[in-house]
Parts: sequence; C-alpha cells; structure tokens
Amino acid sequence: MVILMSTVTLAQQPAVQVITDPQQIKSVSKADVGKLSIEKLYMTRAIGDTSWSPDGKQIVFVSNITGRNNLWVVPAEGGWPVQLTVSEQRQAQPAWSPNGRWIAYISDYDGDEQWDIFIVSPSTGEIMNLTDTRLIAEEQPTWSPDGRKLAYMVKPKTSSTYEIDVLDFLTRDVRHLTTNTPKVLGNVNPVWSKDGKWIAYTQQHATGKDSNIFIAELATGKAVNLTPHTGEHIYEARDWSPDGKKLLITSNAENGYDNAALLDVTTKKIDWLTKEKWEAQAGYFSPDGQSVTWTVNTDGNTGIYLHHLRDGRTERLPLPMGVNTLGGADTAFSHDGSHLLWYHNGPDAPRDVWTYALRDGHAHQVTNSLVGGIRKEDMVQPYLVHFPSRDGKFELSAFVYIPYNLAPNMKTAGIVYVHGGPASQSVNSFNRIAQYLVNQGYAVIAPNYRGSTGYGKEFQDANRFDMGGGDLQDVLASADWLVKTNTVDPKKLILMGGSYGGYLTMLGVTKAPDMWAAGVPIVPFVNWFTEVEHEDPLLREYDLATMGDPVKNKALWEDRSPINFIDRIKAPLLILAGAHDPRCPEEEAKQVADEVKKRGGVAELKIYENEGHGFSKVENQIDAYKRVADFLKARVPPADCGCNLNE
Repeated sequence: MVILMSTVTLAQQPAVQVITDPQQIKSVSKADVGKLSIEKLYMTRAIGDTSWSPDGKQIVFVSNITGRNNLWVVPAEGGWPVQLTVSEQRQAQPAWSPNGRWIAYISDYDGDEQWDIFIVSPSTGEIMNLTDTRLIAEEQPTWSPDGRKLAYMVKPKTSSTYEIDVLDFLTRDVRHLTTNTPKVLGNVNPVWSKDGKWIAYTQQHATGKDSNIFIAELATGKAVNLTPHTGEHIYEARDWSPDGKKLLITSNAENGYDNAALLDVTTKKIDWLTKEKWEAQAGYFSPDGQSVTWTVNTDGNTGIYLHHLRDGRTERLPLPMGVNTLGGADTAFSHDGSHLLWYHNGPDAPRDVWTYALRDGHAHQVTNSLVGGIRKEDMVQPYLVHFPSRDGKFELSAFVYIPYNLAPNMKTAGIVYVHGGPASQSVNSFNRIAQYLVNQGYAVIAPNYRGSTGYGKEFQDANRFDMGGGDLQDVLASADWLVKTNTVDPKKLILMGGSYGGYLTMLGVTKAPDMWAAGVPIVPFVNWFTEVEHEDPLLREYDLATMGDPVKNKALWEDRSPINFIDRIKAPLLILAGAHDPRCPEEEAKQVADEVKKRGGVAELKIYENEGHGFSKVENQIDAYKRVADFLKARVPPADCGCNLNE
C-alpha cells in the first residue's frame, strides 16, 4: 500500500443537471468496462476523521488500511503513512494536543458504542486509556488551548442524556460542566474559547429538531443560554472567533433551512452569513479571525466556501463534483492559516484527505484510497432525478445508477436502495455495493424520502408521528419511477436498506408484498415495541418523541411494526445484523427470521458476533456483501447486458 501526494489545480464544479422525465434515463455504451469485485471494492481504503499537528507538518487520520479503523500519521505534503495504533477495535475522533505531545481518540468494543477516550504519543506510540469506563461512553475529546484539559461528552449506558465533563490532564481530576440535564435533552459538541476560559456547547432535544447554544464559564461553572426561542429551531455552535466575541453557528431559524451565521455572545444578536434554501453548515474561523468557512449541500453535492469578513466577499472553492467537506478536529485551518484540510468523496472516488493552499488555490491529495485493479472509469456516474411523491406534497430527489451497455429494449432487475436515519441523505458519494451491483447489471435508485436531511425543516419533519407512512410511500414512488425508465423489469424489483432503511425494507415487503422479488434488510428493526424496550436509552427517547406514547398511540405502533404482517411477505429475504448493535438489537432480526421460517418462507439470517450497528471489520464487510450479491444473483438475476466486458 502506497499513499502518494498529488498536486492539481481543480476545475470549477459544473452545474448539476436534474432529470424529471424517466425516459431521459439511458444506459451508456462503453467498450472496455472492467469487472469489479466485492473483495477489491471493500479493500479500497475507508478514510475517517483527521486532525492537524500543531506545526502543520503532519496529519493524523483514521483508516482501515489493515482491515481495522486505526490511527495513521502522514506528512501534510503527502508520502508514506505511519501506523500509530494497532488494535482489533475501531478508533475515531483523533485530536492532536496543542503542544504536539499527544493525540486523543476514542475506541469502543466490537461496535457496542461504549467509547473510551485514549491518548497516544505520536513520537513513541505509548497509549493510555484515560477513562476506562465500560458502562459509560465518552466521546469527542477536545483539547483546551493550553493542552492542560480535555472537554468531552459523557453518557452512561443506562442514560439517555449526554453531559459534558472536563478532565485535567495532569491531575486526572474530572469536573462535571453540566449535570442533571432532563432525559429528553443532551449536551453535545464542546468548543473551547481561544483563551480557554469558556466552553460553548449545544443542548439538543431528543427529536433532533430543537436545540440551543450555551456558553459555560470554566472558573464558575455558570452557563448562559445564548439562543432562547419559542417553537422548534436548531442552533448549533461550531467555533469561537479568536477575540472571543462571536460564535460561528449553524441554525435553521431564519428560513427553515440550515444556514451559517455569527452569534454575538454579549448581545445574542445573530448576523446571517447565508440564507440558502439548501443546507449550509458552519465551518471555522481562520486563525487571524478575518475569514470563516462553511459548506453547502445542494441536492446531495456539497461545496466548500470561504467568506472574508472584512469586505464581505465569498468564494466557492473550485472543487470537483461530489461531497466536499471540511476536515480537522478543532479546525480545518492549519495553525498558520495557510491551508485548509478537507475531504473529497465522489461516485468514482472514495473519501480521501486533501489540503487546499489558500494563497494559490492548489489542492494536494494526501491519501489515495483506491487500490490496484479498481478503475474510476469502470464506475457509473449516477443521474440526479426529481419526481413527485404519491400524495403530491413533495418533489422527491434520488440518485439513479444505470449499468453500462444495457440494450435499448432490454430490461434488467432494479434495486431500491434505502438510506438509514431517517435523518440522513443519499448523496453523490462513493457507494461500494451500489457500484458493484450496477457493474453486475442491476439498476439502482437511492431515494431521499420525507424525513431525510438536506431539504429543509418542513421536509425533515414530515414523517413525525408517521414513521413508516408517508416515507414508505415515497420509497414505493421511487420504485414506480425506476420502472418508468423502461430499463427495469417490474417483476424483478428488489428492496434493500440498512438501519431505518432496513425497517422500511421490512415494511415494504409486508405492506406492498406484490411489488418485490426480494428484500435485503440490513441491521433492521421490525417491532416498535421491542425496539424501544431493548435499544439504547437515547434512541428510545428519540423514538418516543417521533412516534408518540406506545399506549396512547398503540394502534399506530402496531400498524407500523412489520412483525405484525409477516404473513403477507412473498419475497425471499436476506437479513444481516450485528450482535453488539445498541441501535437495532439483534433480537429484531432474529424475530422476523423466525416468523418467516415458521410460515414456510425464505429468510436467510447472518449475525456478525463481533460487530455492532453496521460492519466495520473488512472481512465482515466482504462476507456480508458477498452474501448480498450471491443472494440477489440466485433469486433475482440481472439481465445479461454485457455490463462489464472482462468476464
């Protein structure tokens, strides 16, 4: 494995063409399409969180280069990375200390999300577990500017509430910055002021639809709410100005869409930097306080912006199409302000770490995640499509992947690939299993149903107290639209998704059983009553806040639980789950497999004993998606389209 640096001047991102007529969806003829393999696609590196070294000469990043998500260090100019931690357990959220001596990070146990905070020396590799609390999760370690303290989020396994603690790194004394927070609220994302005297944090409701920004004084512990408001609005703190007078924030209070703004900590006045009707996310102040950054997600493609506070000038960085987001732990800026740390992720490019030189606009690719034998040109560029919801309330968005070399009158099998969340989004990013299945001849549509992020407050709120109602109808509408392209046989439709997408998969095969030739629910839940009984307490509060009281709303809970309609299933199922999943416990997968088999149906079940919610170990990823591929090819084979020509 070699990671090299490349230097390029990037072209301006072109406008995105949106297709509304399904007849405009065409297969592209291509003479030299290579055959993709599950093994190579999943050996393609996954790149996680990053942090600058204080001198700006190195970057620490998380990657599964060895098959496990461990910490690696690479020169900022690119080169050969050095593995810093060696562990069977996954690691995340590295944060380099201001004095350069330590890197803090978190690690859990076989995917159970009971995170501990560790530190590792970048010079010696020495590791210490700072918290060592198996029944308490600590997350997002954030160094004070002098490197003496760490602020972090903390949640006992039996609690639904995140509090914020501060650890004195020298004495190991722990101070509780927040305490006794009501169970429907949680305190997240601590941000130090540059003088180390204050911590800003966000207090959010379990629904994820309402939050406030607080600042707490370290000397007294006194906290002040900077964003008192009526109704439901999001306010999230991201960064302090160097002079401590303002916070860079994200809020949807202006127009119902996430936007970036400056919040005066004395007057509580908000100055809006953006008024997008897409979703903008605040970034960071430059070290000199003269500039700020933010990102804008425009229908699944994300761009990075630099705003000059002195003259009000805003520039969009000229980056390639896809998902471009800011990196770094406490900031994306190098400490001298000369470079930005960012990620690029596109349909033919897995997420990689890049730096951007603000002086001359040159971009440097620091990591290279594609492995030998995987070519960009073998991957399909998806179409961005819009279509109406069945009830006419919304215009829905989706990405459609059509295999190469499909003859004009040839119809193949189609897959509706449903994202989880539901507060998430299908975006224009690297999707290993979608690219593999398209390469094998399947057509894929990845819809954004009501409840998804990316399209404003009204759209995201539209499934509240209607989970599995309108959102399921949106998923079914996407299948209808895919069939209208005349590339898909309506008798060969497949429904597949993970987490909440796994739930909608199960609901789809029970509520619309005649539509589907197969179903693949991955880490699903199937019974609202047992899900709430067994899941993590924080998620329990979310579910109660979005589905209502299980006694008062019993009829709704029963109607939206796929387990109650197992007798309607006609499609064979492949169900995948993790034994340590705190979100959709393995009992959910087991009960549906048992019920289907009792009725003589087909339900293949695989539970990964050393995984949680999703699969982080490479050998399990390969095994899981080979099972998916083998199951689909046996049950619903695609057309013989010559979609890859090297078979």
